[in-house]
Amino acid sequence: MYDERWSHADQPTQFANGTTSTTHTSQAPQTALCQLPSSTNTSEDRYRSENDTSSRAQPKFLLLDTPGHGKLRHHALSSLSAPSALKGLLFLIDSAAVSSSVGLTETAEYLHDILLLLQKRHTLSKSSKDPTAIPVLLAANKQDVFTSLPAGLVKTKLEEEVAKVRLTRSKGLMDSGVGMEDDLGGVDEESNWLGEFGAKEFRFSQMEEHGVEVKIAGGNVRGDGEEQRRVQEWWDWIGENL
Repeated sequence: MYDERWSHADQPTQFANGTTSTTHTSQAPQTALCQLPSSTNTSEDRYRSENDTSSRAQPKFLLLDTPGHGKLRHHALSSLSAPSALKGLLFLIDSAAVSSSVGLTETAEYLHDILLLLQKRHTLSKSSKDPTAIPVLLAANKQDVFTSLPAGLVKTKLEEEVAKVRLTRSKGLMDSGVGMEDDLGGVDEESNWLGEFGAKEFRFSQMEEHGVEVKIAGGNVRGDGEEQRRVQEWWDWIGENL
């Protein structure tokens, strides 16, 4: 039962035991065995009768936490490329950092690469069956910080910035000739284009055609008072996909 895996973008202690630890830059991936809280429903609960009061065992899953630092992101990319029982991906976003142009671009570049890899994982699958769809949650963290952007605005800004990244990456491939098909097994431009091929604008909804459903939910790992550890929406999303 524990082969159900999730990929995450921050320290796993919040999901493993409901606490936070001193933050530091992770140098290598970490895993944690987590269990869905009793207050959170799973996808199977929709079939339970309202009068069913029997106890139920909350599912467990492995959470893989990969470093977010630019020089260490290869850990996330390689883990997504490897065959595994991947159930979903949580992409943690600093809602305050994306309010700056530098932070927004850096986040969009990383997100573009992650989504493109998931897209290729789905469309280039050699399996005779339809490849399993991978849901993605954009967890807009630090919603308790004064300078943070609300989740809806984070989504809009990321869509706009990912469109710019997509165009830049495509132009770079064409200029270098890497994207052209050749006898060396080169990949065509379309397979390296994220979302709807040739579209000027990018929307996360374009990923659904490639087996990637993207949602966004705000919250915060830390915080004080009523804002302390507000992550229930993230848990609800996990429960829906278990």
